[in-house]
Amino acid sequence: MQAPIQQAPFGTLPNGEQVSIFTLANANRMTVRILDFGGIITEIHVPDRAGAMQDVALGFDTLDPYRADSPYFGALIGRYGNRIAGGRFTLDGQQYWLPVNNGKNHLHGGIQGFDRVLWQARIEGEELVLAYRSVDGEQGYPGTLDATVRYRLTDDNEIVVRFHAVTDRATPVNLTQHSYFNLAGGGSILDHQLTIDADAFVAIDADLIPYGQLAPVAGTPFDFRSPRAIGERIGEDDEQLRHGGGYDHCYALNKPDAKALTRAARVVEPVSGRVLELFTQEPGVQFYSGNFLDGSLQGKGQVYGYRGGFCLEPQHFPDSPNQPAFPNTILRPGEVYETESRFRFSVEN
Repeated sequence: MQAPIQQAPFGTLPNGEQVSIFTLANANRMTVRILDFGGIITEIHVPDRAGAMQDVALGFDTLDPYRADSPYFGALIGRYGNRIAGGRFTLDGQQYWLPVNNGKNHLHGGIQGFDRVLWQARIEGEELVLAYRSVDGEQGYPGTLDATVRYRLTDDNEIVVRFHAVTDRATPVNLTQHSYFNLAGGGSILDHQLTIDADAFVAIDADLIPYGQLAPVAGTPFDFRSPRAIGERIGEDDEQLRHGGGYDHCYALNKPDAKALTRAARVVEPVSGRVLELFTQEPGVQFYSGNFLDGSLQGKGQVYGYRGGFCLEPQHFPDSPNQPAFPNTILRPGEVYETESRFRFSVEN
């Protein structure tokens, strides 16, 4: 029987609002801690093959670094995960301008995205439910969007993340979960063995904006269709690797059924035996190899060094509002945005 979700204070925002941390635990001693600020997953404690527990999520001990310095550690991302070129798009004949916060582009919802707001939290049985109303014009987006995220930890060691959203005007929506993982609990992630079920990825220019077409992974350093170390080919002389500073690319998943919950990726840390599998309904997954971590951030007794964490962000493709060939990301009144992803932890003997 699972322990009830526990709530405790975690800090205070400048406007006086209180931030809480919620602890989810299961029958296998796995624990996950989540903030109502940004919906941030701060800790994920899972066993290795010998049963030793370790926190495999990058994050901080206190609230202030999440507000000031965090590269989206553990956060919910919205309204639009990934980049929108030039911070602009045209929808139903009207042009919209968004704040640019990544060079000349809009990234992860802007300067005050969903990762930097206080969500309304409630506990429903084994689920932590977070709700946020993004008003019309917030960060330049049209329409009022009511978003809900449900977090659940199962006895199968799965973190289930379910998104739901409705709008009163047409608007782009691409919500995702942006945890950084290190299955060894520290050090480099380059020896982690990665598999991604994708025959193609979204090719990008030097500003990390899609050209508009998919590129085959075959014969390139982006081929993870069978397990290989993240670091095996990351240093090759490849234009796409140069553009990303390593891996920072969205993979187009092999999905016979577009809305099916299918396994997108699998990661194994060979020393500890820890395994992470991502299952998602999304058409893509952004794989990021921690290229911008530089040792300047510290938290939970660790220094987060170069390529000390990786991300697997289930999502639609970047810049889709400006890319008509990509899967649709426009939510309209009367429609319901729903998508589910699962992060499953296990060990390999």
